[in-house]
Amino acid sequence: MDVLVTGGDGFVGRHLCSELLDRGHDVTSLSRTPDPSVLPSEVDLQQGDVTDYDSIEDAFEGKDVVVNLAALPPLHQPPKETSHDSVCIGGSINAVEAAEQHGVSKFVEMSSLGADPNGDTAYWRTQGLGEKVVRYSELDWIVFRPSFIFGDGSETFTFVRRHTTPYVTVLPDGGDHPRFQPIWVGDCVEIFADGIEDDAYDGEVYELGGPEVLSFGEVARMLYEADGKSVEIVPVPMVLATVALYAVDPIPSIPLGVDQARALKMSNVTDHNDVGAFGYDESDLTTLSAYLRGEQRHRPQRRPVPSD
Repeated sequence: MDVLVTGGDGFVGRHLCSELLDRGHDVTSLSRTPDPSVLPSEVDLQQGDVTDYDSIEDAFEGKDVVVNLAALPPLHQPPKETSHDSVCIGGSINAVEAAEQHGVSKFVEMSSLGADPNGDTAYWRTQGLGEKVVRYSELDWIVFRPSFIFGDGSETFTFVRRHTTPYVTVLPDGGDHPRFQPIWVGDCVEIFADGIEDDAYDGEVYELGGPEVLSFGEVARMLYEADGKSVEIVPVPMVLATVALYAVDPIPSIPLGVDQARALKMSNVTDHNDVGAFGYDESDLTTLSAYLRGEQRHRPQRRPVPSD
């Protein structure tokens, strides 16, 4: 198959492009500023911005499948020149329209666990609305809703290290919230690739989580322990943290604000983990602690077709 991946040189995209190449597919990465240093040389690079239809349309010609990974990081407020609305909603509209115009067979949308058109934060609200664009299209489609994806290049690791300190760090409610169900990027892209290859998965929304539920504080401790450092977490009341984030919201130089205050109270855990539909048992998946020890695991290569 000939597969186009929007955001193909991003964190998830670079892993997915490599996985698809390993399976024998032709792969094109579409991004605003293509970075050949993070992708295999066999990947075709195309420049385009999903918020600008004319800049991306030609890249969809002759493609069998489009995978839309384009999104802004959920943990920071977006830069002034863009927004979650323009990327998650506008980008999905443009990508779907281009796919329909060029006769693409299947559209795969990476959304996020917690996506909801009526969500409390701009990120989850626009993810939910972006899903609607895909699901109401004329295309065969799949929507994936992963929890926090971890691995080499993970934005979440960068966020944790940037906003905590080793040895002693202050966290709202001692870091008990938010709670995640982290899934390793290697497991995640295998599931995505299975969905791309097998039409039996079409027309469904799949929630994906890893084998354990962890709090923000537990993730921070694991990261610092992997660096050979301890961390003592000093709790502050959630209400004080919320007031502080609301107060800094108008300050452009601080990438935190109201949405991050709301996100502190949310849970990013699956209601029903759909990894089983792709032949995984949760015990087959790589845990965060195993990854940090360099002990990634892989499932058997047989990929069963889901039953009707």
